[in-house]
Amino acid sequence: MHIETLSIHGGEKLDENARSVTSPIYPSTIFRHQDTLDNAGHVYTRASNPNRDNLEDLLTELEHGQHAAAFSSGMAATTAVFQSLEPGAHVILPQDVYHGTRVLLTGLMKRWNLHASFVDMTSPEALQEAIKETTRLIWIETPSNPMLHITDIKKVSEIGSDHNIIVCSDNTWASPALQNPLELGADLVMHSSTKYLSGHSDILSGAIISNEDSEIFRNIRSIQQTSGAVPSPFDCWLLQRSIKTLPYRMRGHCENAGKIARFLNDHLKVEQVYYPGLESHSGHAIAKSQMKGFGGMISFRIKGNADEALRVTSSSRIIANATSLGGVESLWEQRIRSEAENSKTPANLIRISVGLEHPDDLIEDIDRALKG
Repeated sequence: MHIETLSIHGGEKLDENARSVTSPIYPSTIFRHQDTLDNAGHVYTRASNPNRDNLEDLLTELEHGQHAAAFSSGMAATTAVFQSLEPGAHVILPQDVYHGTRVLLTGLMKRWNLHASFVDMTSPEALQEAIKETTRLIWIETPSNPMLHITDIKKVSEIGSDHNIIVCSDNTWASPALQNPLELGADLVMHSSTKYLSGHSDILSGAIISNEDSEIFRNIRSIQQTSGAVPSPFDCWLLQRSIKTLPYRMRGHCENAGKIARFLNDHLKVEQVYYPGLESHSGHAIAKSQMKGFGGMISFRIKGNADEALRVTSSSRIIANATSLGGVESLWEQRIRSEAENSKTPANLIRISVGLEHPDDLIEDIDRALKG
């Protein structure tokens, strides 16, 4: 099925007795035991739930994988990947990576004795040089947060395969409507489902999708069920409902972002725009080859200092000055304010999550804020 059809009908288990056209919600935390020796079926919601099963089936189909594990947040999903590695393992990540992932590796996971190297993931040569005998995982984030670097997923996956290293791609900014890393050779895909999969800024959730029933995915599944960092049945149901409109929402995000990126690129108050849909972007050709659209995220640097960037983000009437992304409403922020103390993000950089408002209204709002 095409993704528009799959997003609506994938993973659905309808109540044939009630003849419903949408899946019911199963809020129960416990289930009656089956009258079989192996006690197959649902027992306790931390381990499994019909709504979570439906969501995981849908995510598996959307990412063209074999298995999926849903979590209570994107960070819970990310943590499960790192915890699935043996202590002492070496991990390679992009220099420009979501600050929460960086903080996790350099902070909490130090107790796991994981070692991390942050490299220019746009350079296959830099990646090759960073590989060690103990390297067990290569983490891709493309487009990256917040500088929108583009990584060649197929090339990095080939390098990982050559060295028997697991490759996990954070696909949050693209979503399965625009990019499918498993089809390009990655072993795992991570989503902060809170973002585009949810699309309405009202669900906290994450997921890992695997291309096979591998040892690392079995470890991830065990961590999910044992630690209990799982989404509620209602959140699973609500997320599955939200995904029904994902392909059409992403078209709107991409169309609006393209118009705004071109507007910013010509604005006298803007120093530089980071958006892979611009032909001037260094990763434009790779993004065009592996993505079905360039996404709804833009970063740009103003001609001014940190105080001026804060003034701009505080002056909008439509765009909310807030952290996060992927919702129907537009958000922007002076990005460095949301990152750790060791952030390398320029102080005059503003990150926009372009929503589904009319682009002319957004452009007028941005222009007014920039001009002060």
